[in-house]
Amino acid sequence: MANVSVAAEWQLLYNRYYRKPELYPLRWKNIDLSRNKVACAPFGGPIAVIRDDSKIVQLYSESALRKLRIFTSSGVLISDTVWKNPGGRLIGMSWTEDQTLICIVQDGTVYRYNIHAELIEPNVTLGKECFEQNVVECIFWGNGVVCLTEGGLLFCIPDFKVMRPCQLAETGAEDLPNCMAVIEPKYTVSGNVEVLVGVGDGILIVDEDGVQRVDGEAVQGPVQKMVVSWDGKYLAIFTHDGRILVTDINFKGVLLEYNCESALPPEQLAWCGLDSVLLYWDDTPLLMVGPRGDPVHYFYDEPLLLIPECDGVRILSNTSLEFLQRVPDSTVSIFKIGSTSPAALLYDALDHFDRRSAKADENLRLIQSSLPEAVEACIDAAGHEFDVSRQRTLLRAASYGQAFCSTFQRDRIQEMCKTLRVLNAVRDPEIGIPLSINQYKLLTPSVLIARLINAHRHLLALRISEYVGMNQEVVIMHWACSKITASLAIPDATLLEILLDKLKLCRGISYAAVAAHADKNGRRKLAAMLVEHEPRSSKQVPLLLSIGEEDTALMKATESGDSDLVYLVLFHIWQKRPPLEFFGMIQARPLPRDLFISYARCYKHEFLKDFFLSTGQLQEVAFLLWKESWELGKNPMASKGSPLHGPRIKLIDKAQHLFAETKEHTFESKAAEEHAKLLRIQHELEVSTKQAIFVDSSISDTIRTCIVLGNHRAAMKVKTEFKVSEKRWYWLKVFALATIRDWEALEKFSKEKRPPIGYRPFVEACVDADEKGEALKYIPKLADLRERAEAYARIGMAKEAADAASQAKDGELLGRLKLTFAQNAAASSLFDTLRDRLSFQGIVVCIFFCLFYGRKASVVGTFMKRNRDCRLSVTDNKFVSVALVQVA
Repeated sequence: MANVSVAAEWQLLYNRYYRKPELYPLRWKNIDLSRNKVACAPFGGPIAVIRDDSKIVQLYSESALRKLRIFTSSGVLISDTVWKNPGGRLIGMSWTEDQTLICIVQDGTVYRYNIHAELIEPNVTLGKECFEQNVVECIFWGNGVVCLTEGGLLFCIPDFKVMRPCQLAETGAEDLPNCMAVIEPKYTVSGNVEVLVGVGDGILIVDEDGVQRVDGEAVQGPVQKMVVSWDGKYLAIFTHDGRILVTDINFKGVLLEYNCESALPPEQLAWCGLDSVLLYWDDTPLLMVGPRGDPVHYFYDEPLLLIPECDGVRILSNTSLEFLQRVPDSTVSIFKIGSTSPAALLYDALDHFDRRSAKADENLRLIQSSLPEAVEACIDAAGHEFDVSRQRTLLRAASYGQAFCSTFQRDRIQEMCKTLRVLNAVRDPEIGIPLSINQYKLLTPSVLIARLINAHRHLLALRISEYVGMNQEVVIMHWACSKITASLAIPDATLLEILLDKLKLCRGISYAAVAAHADKNGRRKLAAMLVEHEPRSSKQVPLLLSIGEEDTALMKATESGDSDLVYLVLFHIWQKRPPLEFFGMIQARPLPRDLFISYARCYKHEFLKDFFLSTGQLQEVAFLLWKESWELGKNPMASKGSPLHGPRIKLIDKAQHLFAETKEHTFESKAAEEHAKLLRIQHELEVSTKQAIFVDSSISDTIRTCIVLGNHRAAMKVKTEFKVSEKRWYWLKVFALATIRDWEALEKFSKEKRPPIGYRPFVEACVDADEKGEALKYIPKLADLRERAEAYARIGMAKEAADAASQAKDGELLGRLKLTFAQNAAASSLFDTLRDRLSFQGIVVCIFFCLFYGRKASVVGTFMKRNRDCRLSVTDNKFVSVALVQVA
């Protein structure tokens, strides 16, 4: 049978067992909970203690100055500091989820401390009304607080990470509430904080939007004390007549009712898991009440503090820390007096095996079918034990049973062993984090490691990280930063070796982050040495800039080839350094120089001109000036004959002079000169004609526009000024006159002399203007018969086109012209006749050529095959036949 002494320590509440093992005998000295305000963090967190200034206490050998002291759960002092904060009496303090100590004083100021008793800036105030009315009570929950003022107003900070106070709706009650409780936002339908306020004969639910009175049989008379369960589903209420009630959070029914011996409200009311409620008065035993059965009393002769946890309550006294919890079912099945469960028999079998008794085999045979459940129960019971020797025994029993069970998961015991090693390590009195296995699973290993890091337990955090297979980078990074902060007296070179020895343990660690911390602590030289070991340029370069190493940053960014990083450095140096020094830095580096030029071309022309002038690149300055002149031309005022043409021309003149100073840019110099000249002429034309149609047009367009406007003198001036060729001049004038339909001037112009471009442009201009009669004046003058045929075809004169094509003896042209007149049957027949005649003449010539040179008929036949598309008349065919006979 199982060991009887284990179950002898349990207390029975109806049908459930509870146990209260001692976690630690506290190591602190001269700490009296009745004289101090105490705040204990959940999940085995630290304990903050400060003398209660609302009580008159006798000072023994201690200083009159109050000290805020922070201990581990085992009573080991972590840190302390003298309390010098103004604002009046300390109303309340509590720990947040990230183990920041929140202290709220009378005037509504919120002070924050880390676990090392260092004040975290800035302080936050709850507002002017809190300052004027004073805070009288604080109700904390995981990551927020609700404060009550003397005027009955409620103020809330829903999240300490944001620290944004808000006022809740006014209750309208004349007196201050008897008690308050908070339903956390994650358990409310609205997602906002809801405060249960006991006023008068009922309970109010208060949030930001309004107030709601609770109606239900659970609330009958004034409420003296309330507390919400860990999961937000139940509410424990202590009434004015000494009853303790438990109802669901919606007040729909009473789940527990018990008459206490005292009508005075308890000092503390707390949930023990979800199965029972604890009540504590100063001068009476600790009372535990459950749904059914007689309550359980625990006797103490010293003050207590109840610290609710998810699976029980930690009980803190002046000398010890205990954990009251419901005994897990697996533990009950093994150690309950008289238990014959498979797990109890398996545990007993191990005992017989150790004593070399044959009873061990008999026990195993009895539970053979239930052996997997028995092994699982032993493993689970081991996880809930705080006693290491009992853990070991239970795991040995599980391992013993697993040897005879082939269906059980082999790694289940290994997982529990790993978990228990972690838990036992942090439960050590020197560490002082008494986590249960349920708390550990809820907290998660990563949060546990973060808490160890914050407590500067880096070695343990590193070993746990390695053991559970987590990334060690966070631990090593925090250690390195803490080492830098705490090692101000160690030289940079020595400290660098110490840091590198540990940082190299983790591949891919951010040296830049450690270097940034060193720079923040005033150790810029150490930061520069650390950042040299950072392999990632994206982290290395910004830090080099922040510590003033611009040259190195530019070199590293250039080596990385990342244009974004190079731009980051360029912009930083641009703002910090004088222009000439900046130009000197980038001149010898092609990538930064080219990137700077690309950016400056778009946004910083003046600065880029200074750069080109400083480096002697005059032609580049000239191109920039020329571009600026074009940009200036886009201004709407620049195309209206405005004085803006003056600046444009000046820019082009400057560009021309700069181009002229370099022998390689003679063309650009000449082009700039002519561009300026053209702009001047165009500006004069716009002024004289009062029409803004000349500027920024080409020379050809300028001449054409002048002719269209009838200003032939100006057109001739432009021709002469820019040496326009005769051919180009004729083309422009012909089409310009056709545009204004001045046919008389066009005819006169054609007769001045023989046009150097011929008469074809005259014909095209007339045809494009749909003036066929005018086109007939010039078509006969076309020297090329093919052009003449096509011109006739364009104006629809089929016979004349056919005659011209026939004279040109071009069969292909006749075919194309036929397609042009495909809709005209007579014209198509005419073109076919002419093409056949041309084809026949070609064949005859070929035949006589063969007769003359004695060629065979095969040659003629080949020629005929190649000309199968030739259509011959009957007479022609006879003639060809006679010729072929003669050849044969």
